[in-house]
Amino acid sequence: MTKLQETRECKEERKILGFDRNVFYIGITSFLTDTTTKMIYAIMPLFLLSLGATKTEISLIEGIAESTASLIKAVSGWWSDKIGRNKPFMIIGYGFTALLSPLFAAAYSPLQVLIIRFTERVGKGIRTAPRDSLIAGSCEDGDRGKGYGFHKAMDNSGAIVGPLLAAGLLLLFPGQYRTVFLIAAIPALLGMATIIAFVKEARVEKPEHLGRIRLRDFRKKYYAFLAIVFIFTLGNSTDALLLIKASDVGVSAAFIPIIYLIFNSVSVFFAVPAGILSDRIGREKLIIFGYLLYSAIYWGFGRADYWVTVVLLFALYGLYSATTDGVQKALVSDLIDKNKRGTGLGIYNCVVGMTLLPASLMAGYLYDNVNNQAPFYLGSILALVAAVLMIIFYHKGKPAPASGEMGS
Repeated sequence: MTKLQETRECKEERKILGFDRNVFYIGITSFLTDTTTKMIYAIMPLFLLSLGATKTEISLIEGIAESTASLIKAVSGWWSDKIGRNKPFMIIGYGFTALLSPLFAAAYSPLQVLIIRFTERVGKGIRTAPRDSLIAGSCEDGDRGKGYGFHKAMDNSGAIVGPLLAAGLLLLFPGQYRTVFLIAAIPALLGMATIIAFVKEARVEKPEHLGRIRLRDFRKKYYAFLAIVFIFTLGNSTDALLLIKASDVGVSAAFIPIIYLIFNSVSVFFAVPAGILSDRIGREKLIIFGYLLYSAIYWGFGRADYWVTVVLLFALYGLYSATTDGVQKALVSDLIDKNKRGTGLGIYNCVVGMTLLPASLMAGYLYDNVNNQAPFYLGSILALVAAVLMIIFYHKGKPAPASGEMGS
């Protein structure tokens, strides 16, 4: 038996259900943590409305929390590259969510919700880029899309269970949002324990010199893609407005989490197949499809005035999510050198998160001051522009390979 065959057999033994052990256990952690966050997120817009918050304030809370914490994503990604370790950042980041989530039960004003939400999202900022880097480093060449697809599926599986639990608890305890917040902390604590017990560092060569983040460290194609993502995200505001739109057309408070569950169920079903498909046909084609689908969905949300239409749109929204979110990260990983993936993914996540602030502010303002159609029409138009730019990006040069080494 050759050394190469021994190495391959060893890798196969380390797999669980066909996935690397790290990818599998990171998926479990994301499932548990997202159960917590989506139990909270599914009812947060209604909770804030009960505290007297306006649509603009709700959008502002989400925008500030996500965008400000996103600055940390680039720093944590760079730092994890510098020291050659990802796990410590993941423990700290997931720990923030586990320990801070129950504090929403003690909030009695939108400002208090903002403070807790912002601090909890700092944890997401700390963990996201190192986690994505560890997934990429744990996957074999040619399996990166599959790995990110599995992670997306597990993440969204938690987003199915979370709203379902929230809906069940609200049926048992009508209007008792604070009870849901307290119970929601349990899965996140289990997720943090999973990271500590089972996730190992992937073998990554520690760069000899990794100083400041420099523009020339990354390819022009990487920055071109970030520009397209920026334009798309500018029209991709907080999902809280989608839930409020559902409420506007007659969906009851107890069933708002079920609507969100439908979205995540569809996303889970298609996430892994979409990741595998991107490994085979190229990431760009899936992203173009996702942007075009998003444009059609948001146009539909703008015109929707009946709850059945909203349910169907949420299902399609799950398909968009499956074909875009994880695939975009896989494309970013393809476009950057493996020793700088933490930094590159951190910058990508930072761009997405920072853009959410103006996106959410614009959408919330339009919702409050124009009508409940305007923010969705804006999102539809910007997604269409991004799709056209992505087509140009694809045809301008050879598609980024689904695997293999990339130069700087």
